[in-house]
Amino acid sequence: MYCPFLSIMAIINQSFIMIDRLLAFIERHDLLILSTHDPADADGLGSQMVLACVLRWKGKNFRIINASAIPKHFRSIDPLGLVEQWDDDRHGNLPEQAGFILMDTADEVNTGKMKDVFYRAKEVFVIDHHEPKPVAAFQGIADPSAASTCEMVVEIAHAIGAVIDPQTALSAYIGIAHDSGFFAYPKTGPKTLRSALILLECGVNPTDVYRQLYENTSTEALLLQQKALSSLTLYCGNRVAVQLLRMEDFTETCAAHDETDGFVNFPLKSKDVLVSLLLKESPEGKVRCSLRSKGAINVAKIAQDLGGGGHVNASGFKSDLNIEQTVEQAIKAITKILDIP
Repeated sequence: MYCPFLSIMAIINQSFIMIDRLLAFIERHDLLILSTHDPADADGLGSQMVLACVLRWKGKNFRIINASAIPKHFRSIDPLGLVEQWDDDRHGNLPEQAGFILMDTADEVNTGKMKDVFYRAKEVFVIDHHEPKPVAAFQGIADPSAASTCEMVVEIAHAIGAVIDPQTALSAYIGIAHDSGFFAYPKTGPKTLRSALILLECGVNPTDVYRQLYENTSTEALLLQQKALSSLTLYCGNRVAVQLLRMEDFTETCAAHDETDGFVNFPLKSKDVLVSLLLKESPEGKVRCSLRSKGAINVAKIAQDLGGGGHVNASGFKSDLNIEQTVEQAIKAITKILDIP
């Protein structure tokens, strides 16, 4: 006979087992390296700040090292400058001495230069909330039902009694708000709001977070968004929106390549648009594609099939094809998902 109480208790027990495994991992290593996907976003950075807070509380030595510099619009998440950018000369001998904790991704391919560190580290632990790839297998804590990795790490900190300082709480709240669409995206649930409440009780001001996320872009980014919107093309009976950004768009506006946060969401304001894509050429010669969707349309499956990954409603991939070929490839895959002849 089905018993909801027993099911809930099983989930709670499983959570404590996972937390115990994380704590055991932490205790096994004198030095820990924290990293995330490249480029880092608010959730990856915020979760690093919370875990750093836990490690300080535990008296552990750690370094936060990411493949590239923090995107300009997320620098307020790390006011103390804890995050380092990987440098072969300064960091080259660290991996073999450290346990490696990868946050907000379970795919080392998404970590840029940190991929080599992932393989060289003494041991690896992953904390992530994305849809796992079918072949993914790792030691760690995975919860695809969570709206953010930040909420997972806040829950861990709260469960073990670690005190979250006000600045770390602000960083974590920014991460949760960013990945949950300020508590509007489908994965937002009781755990999300419980974690947010813990952070509010630490003194976070939601108005300040909103301003940092949505009222803090540069004029250059505003001009770049104009370029993106001017490229807007609709497909599949207005159900799919595509925006393109080419290298010359960044040059003409003087905007940085990481100043496109939120661009892909704009077309979803239309009641007709079900899937939105933003494709941008990058300095390394690849095309980066961000995908967003409404409802049950699984763009994570599309991204995984094209070498990327992410959430059901928010995913991305990189392509070696040119931007036109990448659009054609993506539209073909989306047409199948939408079952359009």
